Parts: sequence; C-alpha cells; structure tokens
Amino acid sequence: MNKKDIIIVGGGAAGFFAAINIAERNPNLKVAILERGKEGLQKVRISGGGRCNVTHAEFIPSELVLNYPRGEKELLGPFHQFMTGDTIKWFEKRGVELKIEDDGRMFPVSDSSKTIIDCFLNEAQKHKVEVLYNQVVTHLSPQAESNGFQITTKSDEFTCEKLVIATGSNPKIWKLLENLGHTISQPVPSLFTFDIKDERIKDIPGVVALNVEVRVLETNLWSEGPLLITHVGMSAPSILKLSAFGALELAKRDYKFEIEINFIKQSFEDCLEILKELKQELGKKTVYKSTQFELPKRLWHKLVLASDLDIEKRWADLNKQQLENLSSQLTQAVFKVDGKSAFKEEFVTAGGIDLKEINFKTFESKLHNNLYFAGEVINVDAVTGGFNFQNAWTGAYIVAKSISE
Repeated sequence: MNKKDIIIVGGGAAGFFAAINIAERNPNLKVAILERGKEGLQKVRISGGGRCNVTHAEFIPSELVLNYPRGEKELLGPFHQFMTGDTIKWFEKRGVELKIEDDGRMFPVSDSSKTIIDCFLNEAQKHKVEVLYNQVVTHLSPQAESNGFQITTKSDEFTCEKLVIATGSNPKIWKLLENLGHTISQPVPSLFTFDIKDERIKDIPGVVALNVEVRVLETNLWSEGPLLITHVGMSAPSILKLSAFGALELAKRDYKFEIEINFIKQSFEDCLEILKELKQELGKKTVYKSTQFELPKRLWHKLVLASDLDIEKRWADLNKQQLENLSSQLTQAVFKVDGKSAFKEEFVTAGGIDLKEINFKTFESKLHNNLYFAGEVINVDAVTGGFNFQNAWTGAYIVAKSISE
C-alpha cells in the first residue's frame, strides 16, 4: 500500500497546477499525481494550435465570468481570489512570459506549448511532486477511520489524507464519483462548429464576415462577432459562443435547427433605405461588382445571386421586390444547420459534478471531507479563448491554498 499525504488524480493542467502549488506551500507533504496516460498535459500540448492559449486578457471578475455558460455565478468569488493577473504573475515568476494577442487571447512569448509543459515538469521536479504514469484509477473509497481515501488503480493501491480529482471530462471517473453520492450533470459537447449545406456558402471556405449577429430561431440564443465560412459550414467566435451557451438546448434538438444571420448588424428597414440611396448613386454600375457594407467580395456575390439578381443587373434597374430581397439576405438570412463538427482539438464538454455539491470557497466536496475538485471535472465550461484554462488555474490554486491551510 503506497501512502501519500495528497494524491491528485489527473495529470493535466489543473492537476499539475494544484500539485505544484501544494508542494511549494508545504514542502513536507508527500504529493503524488496519478496520470492514466503514458504522459500528461496532453490538452496543454495541443491547445491553441500547439501554442497553448494560457488565459484571456480580461481583468475584471464580473466581466470574466460572462464567458462561462455554466459556472458564471459560482466562479465570481473564486476569481476575486485568483484570476488573470495572478496567472500572468505566477508564470512570470517561473520564467515564462506571456503576451496578449489582438483578440485578447494570451500565449507564451515563445508561441510554444512546450514552454508551459517544461515549466510544469521542472516545477514538479523541483518541489518533489511524484508523477506516476499509466495509473488508471478503478476504485475510490473514503476511509472512515482516517478521514482519508483509498485509491485503487489497475496496478497499485494508494492511501492519502486528501484527494484532488482533476481528470477533466472523464466518464469513468464521473461514474466513481457517482458511486460516492455525487450528482453528475450529463455531459454534452460544448464547443463545436455548425454543419450547413447551402448554395450561399458553397465554394467560399475561408471567407470571414467580421461582425455579424446570429440567432437560433425558436430560442432566445444569440451571439455576435466574426463568422468564418468553412468547407462544411460555419465557425469562428459568433458560432462557437452559440455552441457553448446553447450546448444543452442544441443537444436536445439533435443539432438540427435554423439560424438567422444579420451580416451587417443593421435592421431590414435601415438596410433597405441604404440600398435605395445606392440605387440612385451607383445607377449605371452592376450590383454584383459593387460590394457594399465592407463585406468580403465573395460573400457579397453569393448574397446578390441569392436575391434573384443576375450578374449583369444594374443598380438603377432594381425594383422594389429585388431591393427587399437583397436587404433580407443581408439582414435576415436563414440557414439550416444539420449537425455539428468538433472545433479543432479544443474539445470541451458541458457536464460534470453538480455545482451545488461543491464549496466554492475551497473547491471541496460538500459530501465528503478532504475530497477536492479542479478543472473541467466539475460542471463548468467556457467559450474558446483561454477561459477553460483560467478556470483550471483558479480552481487548482484555491484547492492548493485550502489544503495548505
């Protein structure tokens, strides 16, 4: 029987962050990470296209929480304890400088996730954290006499005084926690792109409309931001935000629904007035060739053709119906979504331990003393941009602080 003071199950971002912070605060504790794979930190490795999107440059807790479809209310207090500025300082103190990109995402200056992984592995070694790989946990049981836990893996048995679960979205671990009485919110995918087959976006992958408004019809879901046309449909922040905030609703609809897109963020009526003015001003020019509203040229061409205008049609010759058709395509274009695709490797799942069963001052279980959680194992998830990692750092830091005190 391997006896440790603290065991962390899961060698990902939250697991390593918790272990390092615990060991640094309490050098006398025996701290071990049990990782099921042959190496850890896999999500860190692939995040942000291999650059590791460490956090997001949002420094006000009440603004930061708005990026969490699940966890918004619960994370407000924790973010007052540890958030973006603290993350930046933590890494800088260990020789890793971060930079802010135009969209607010933050990366190591090296543009390589290896920098973050090396930092964690070096810190773990420096503070004598034992990292044990190929440890697949099969059983967790509280020990009444010691108030600690026994952990069984496929190859070993461990006991510890305090147990931290940082396994991310792992159905097998959720099952073990259910056996301990915890409620699991059913997992559904949270960050995904929309599959759409439509003439208006056929053959123009890579086209970006910079600022659109997207609504899911028959719901109150909407978002705004850039929209990217892909080989299979649509992506980019406006779509990903909808996929995160609508994760449960869209799963219920089996990912078949309709969206309405306003490509120019103007009302139908205002757009119609502008088109009438253009009819006067640009009379002799063809509509097809005179792109308006700062839209990408290829997208404008598609929307003009979708308005039943031919390539030769001049502005002066547009009748009332044609003007209305064009205004409608620009401000109220309806598209049928028929399925979803994973967004890069940034797989995120909505679901996990019910938030009512966690004390967010300490991230300790309300059902079992000395059982703690950090990262995506709990029912918290975020939009893309470094927010899921920030949740991991915050939870892990508070776990470390609670355990150390």
